[in-house]
Amino acid sequence: MRVAMIGTGYVGLVSGACFADFGHEVTCIDKDPGKIARLEKGEIPIFEPGLDDLVARNVREGRLFFTLDGARAIRGADAVFIAVGTPTRRGDGHADLSYVYAAAEEIAGLIDGFTVVVTKSTVPVGTGDEVEAIIRKANPNAQFAVVSNPEFLREGAAIEDFKRPDRVVVGTDDERAQAVMRDLYRPLFLNETPIVFTGRRTSELIKYAANAFLAMKITFINEMADLCEKVGADVQQVAKGIGLDKRIGGKFLNAGPGYGGSCFPKDTLALVKTAQDYGAPTRLIETTVEVNDARKKAMAGKVAAAIGAQDLTGKTIGVLGLTFKPNTDDMRDAPSLDIVPALQALGAKVQAFDPEGRHEAEKLLAGVDFKAGAYDAAEGADALVILTEWDQFRALDLDRLKLLLKSPTVVDLRNVYKPAEMVRHGFTYASIGRN
Repeated sequence: MRVAMIGTGYVGLVSGACFADFGHEVTCIDKDPGKIARLEKGEIPIFEPGLDDLVARNVREGRLFFTLDGARAIRGADAVFIAVGTPTRRGDGHADLSYVYAAAEEIAGLIDGFTVVVTKSTVPVGTGDEVEAIIRKANPNAQFAVVSNPEFLREGAAIEDFKRPDRVVVGTDDERAQAVMRDLYRPLFLNETPIVFTGRRTSELIKYAANAFLAMKITFINEMADLCEKVGADVQQVAKGIGLDKRIGGKFLNAGPGYGGSCFPKDTLALVKTAQDYGAPTRLIETTVEVNDARKKAMAGKVAAAIGAQDLTGKTIGVLGLTFKPNTDDMRDAPSLDIVPALQALGAKVQAFDPEGRHEAEKLLAGVDFKAGAYDAAEGADALVILTEWDQFRALDLDRLKLLLKSPTVVDLRNVYKPAEMVRHGFTYASIGRN
C-alpha cells in the first residue's frame, strides 16, 4: 500500500519506517528543511535503538522516502497519517492542535480518490470530528474517512512495540476504512495481534486513558515509597508483593523521582482539561498531576538532606543521567528539568553526564558543567545523584567512585544499587523508599 506520513518526529519516523519494513511504500513529509536534509543523508534526528539501521535498509530497498513537498505522496496515498506534535497549549493546559488542523487543511486540497486520513498523533476526544469537518469544508466532494489510530510506543523500545504490539486500536465505523487499516497491519496477523475496532471517539479516549492509568500507577508506588521511608519498609519488596497479583501486575511499579517524557505529563493534563470541559472531572488524574509535579520539585531537598545541609552554597553535585528515561535523548518534561535548577537554587554547582541527552540538555539547563563520562561527573563532587537508570550506571566501580568523590555520598533516585552494598563500600547512601 502507499502511505503518506505527515511529521517525522518520534511517532512519524518510527511508524513510517516500520510500515515500510512491512512492505508498504511510505513517504515521510516534514516542513523542516534541516530535518529532511539530514534524513536524506541517512542521519537520524532522534536517538532510538535500531532506528538508523531500519531507516537505512528501507531507503536502500526503495520503500521509504523523505520530502518537504508531500503533494504527490498525498495524492497517491491509500492512507495519509497525521503524526505531528500536540504539545500542551500555553496558558490553559489543553493540547495544542494547530499542527493537526494545519495538516488536515493541507490534505483536504490534495486527496484524490478514496483516502483514509489517520490521526496517529495523540489528540483529545472529538479531534477526529474536527479534522473531518475541516476536510469536508475545504473539499466537499472529497472521498475520505477519518480514522483514529493511536500509538503506544515506548521510547527506547519503539520498534519492538510497533512490530509486536499488545494491541492495535482503530477508531472508525467506515467499512472501507476498516479494510484499508487491516491491509496496513496485515503483517501483524502472523503474531495474532489483537486489532480492536471501536468508534472514533472511543479510540481517542483509549490513548489518554491508558497513559493516565500508567501515570497514576507510577504516582501510587511513589507515594508508597514515601510511606516506606517513614515506617521502615522496602518499596521494592512492596512493589514485588503487589505486582505478583495478576490483577495489578508488576510493570510501572518502579519508585523514582516522578514521571516525565513526551506523553504522560501532557496527556494527563489534557485528559484533565477535557474532562473538566465535559463536566466529568477526573479527580484521581488531577491528583496524579499535582503529586507528580510536587515530587519532582522535592527531590533537591532529598539530596540536601543526604549531604546534611539545607544550603548547598559551595557544594558540587554530580548528576548521572538527564533524559527522562534511558535509551532515548528525549528531555521533554524530564525530572532533571526540575531537580537540577532546584539544586542550583540551593547554591550548588552541578556537573552532569548523560550518554545521549547532552545536546538537548544544553538547550534547557543553564549553568551546568557537562562532562564526558560518569566518573568525570563524580570527580570532586560532594554528592553523586543517579537521576536516569542508564545501563552503564548499573555497574560502576564503587572503589574508584569513592576515591573520586570529595565526599562519599550517593543519592540513588532510581534504586539501582543495594543499600547494604553501598554501606559496605563506605558510602552515605540514600535511595527511594528504602532504608
